[in-house]
Amino acid sequence: MPTFMYEAMDNKGMEVKDTIEAATEQEAQSKIRERGFYVTKISEKGRTKKKDASVAKDGKKKPNARKKGTFSIGGVGAKQLCTFTRQLSTLQDAGLPILRSLRILEVQAKPGALKNSLMGVIEDIESGSTLSEAMGKQPKAFDNLYVNMVRAGEAGGALEVILQRLAEFKERQQSLKRKVQGAMIYPAAVITVATLIVGFIMYWIIPKFKKIFDDFGTKLPLMTTVLIDTSSAVVNYWYLGPVIPISIWLLIKIIKKNKTGAFVIDWISLRIPMLGLILKKSIIARTCRTLGTLVASGVPILEALSITRDTAGNAVFVKAFEHVNAAIREGESMAVPLRETKIYDEIVVNMVDVGEETGALDNMLYKVADVYDEEVGVLVEGLINMLEPLMVVVLGLIVGFIVIALFMPLIQLLNDLS
Repeated sequence: MPTFMYEAMDNKGMEVKDTIEAATEQEAQSKIRERGFYVTKISEKGRTKKKDASVAKDGKKKPNARKKGTFSIGGVGAKQLCTFTRQLSTLQDAGLPILRSLRILEVQAKPGALKNSLMGVIEDIESGSTLSEAMGKQPKAFDNLYVNMVRAGEAGGALEVILQRLAEFKERQQSLKRKVQGAMIYPAAVITVATLIVGFIMYWIIPKFKKIFDDFGTKLPLMTTVLIDTSSAVVNYWYLGPVIPISIWLLIKIIKKNKTGAFVIDWISLRIPMLGLILKKSIIARTCRTLGTLVASGVPILEALSITRDTAGNAVFVKAFEHVNAAIREGESMAVPLRETKIYDEIVVNMVDVGEETGALDNMLYKVADVYDEEVGVLVEGLINMLEPLMVVVLGLIVGFIVIALFMPLIQLLNDLS
């Protein structure tokens, strides 16, 4: 049976050199992976090897030339990272060494933040770092959740399984996000077009009618006066249209820099009719799925709670997770402090309680996330169905007000002329 010489890395990132007997190179790689090592180089013993390209003519090893990445702004998009995770999971499941898998994906990646991050990850692994350590140095691409799940996969020797869970997690997040965004396209388009049309009427049409009324000296009814005053405000202060919403957005950002201010803003956002309920249920779905994925991957519960807290994106939920984390440190179960927060619904608390009792917490959290994902979809659809007639009524009232306000003095003017 052929003997293969290999170089690999263990879970701590230490280099290992050894030999192994196997019928084929693929079988050798599988056996090495079963030992918990990541293959970086392998060759059959006795086979003539090509001279390493990194060795110069004088026999000295050349220093590794660092690849230069392209200029990029911002981080890696969620859709791009989702595709990368699924591809990496497939390559690992096929038994390819991690370095070879990363090189394949780095070559395929388009110039940008992901390609630059993959270059950095490959170079760090070649220098002796583990995959999780290398990914941790690329925050533009891999967040805390991603890095910790990969670390758990390395520690448990089941990296391909963890990557599959990560891929499924990212795909579900993307699916819900696309569903919400797709549902909001129609009302957003209608509101935008309606705003532009009304703005055009206020800026160009109403001033022409005002000039006619002034020329004839007609006494204007209250509705017409209000309309003309509104039109004058639009003409004179049109720049406030974009300035006001931008100023409000910046003010909220500044307030949220303060911990108390962020809590107040997020508390108010959760109590907005309909929208607050959608936001709350989407956060519950996301945090439950995140926590379930981490628990299933073998991440310790306290660390999993800390990571989930950071992905909540709402100060009210962050405070709730801090309370749960502190209670668990004191020896309590998760269900009791979760009920005390009064943020999570009773069905969530009961499912968590059952999961802790049966040792299937991850499965219970997955089921909760699936239920709430479906509820978010139903609520969004209901909101859209409610918005459509509401927009028609509002637009009808606006147009009706403009028409009546313009025709009332015209009728009076015709009566005076007759």
